[in-house]
Amino acid sequence: MGGFFYLCITMKELLVRTLSGAVLVALIIVCIMVSPWTCAALGLLIVAVGTFEMSRLQHIDDPRQVFLGELLAVGTYVLVALGVLNVMPYNGLMLLLPMLPFLFALFSTTTDFKSIAAFTFGSIAYLSVPCVLMVWMHELFSPKMLLLVFVLLWANDTFAYLTGKLLGKHKLSPRISPGKTIEGSLGGLLFTMVGVIVFSRCADWLTLKAAVGMGLIAVVFGTLGDLCESMLKRQAGVKDSGRLIPGHGGILDRFDSVLFAVPFVFVYLLLL
Repeated sequence: MGGFFYLCITMKELLVRTLSGAVLVALIIVCIMVSPWTCAALGLLIVAVGTFEMSRLQHIDDPRQVFLGELLAVGTYVLVALGVLNVMPYNGLMLLLPMLPFLFALFSTTTDFKSIAAFTFGSIAYLSVPCVLMVWMHELFSPKMLLLVFVLLWANDTFAYLTGKLLGKHKLSPRISPGKTIEGSLGGLLFTMVGVIVFSRCADWLTLKAAVGMGLIAVVFGTLGDLCESMLKRQAGVKDSGRLIPGHGGILDRFDSVLFAVPFVFVYLLLL
């Protein structure tokens, strides 16, 4: 009987995870493809919820500190994103970023400036800037190019997981993420690269050079982003960054690879 109940619970968790994952994927596709404003709204959700989760990971419990952190991260994102969308000028706003931790410290209730700087810079650099670049990529290149980054990361995660389950023996980073294996990472890289190269031969808007570069960057930096978020969770002593997405955890759990990969893909496409 115990095995039967365990199987039922496992199947229920798998069903919840699958359904919530499908809804999340559909939401992302709609937000990216409908308009730049829906893409910007997706970025706003990531920044707002992600900053709250960052405060949890850094054990910041004072509501006033959390509010100030949200104000700086969301405010930075909104101002620069509006500039990217040609609503207002934004070029000089980036010069203000080094001052934000000091402004935060002036109105904070703690004297530990190191934690303030880590929270502020972490939220802006890890959330606001990548999400702005996501909107900028949508405008400067195309929605299809931005969506391709997500698809590459999803493919890498899926095939890395499957390959790791079948062939994984050597841990990729046992200190940070014991579940990831070298074999799984190589499998994710192989299948993702094959897929994007084949896709580039069918899509007239994607060159082979862009496809290969985007595939490599998405796999390498997506994996690094996943490991970095696992490191933050391990230091905080939590399994998930949040509980927003049933079966998947929080915003940081689902967008960690995107936040790391998008800036590097954006720069690569600029260099092309």
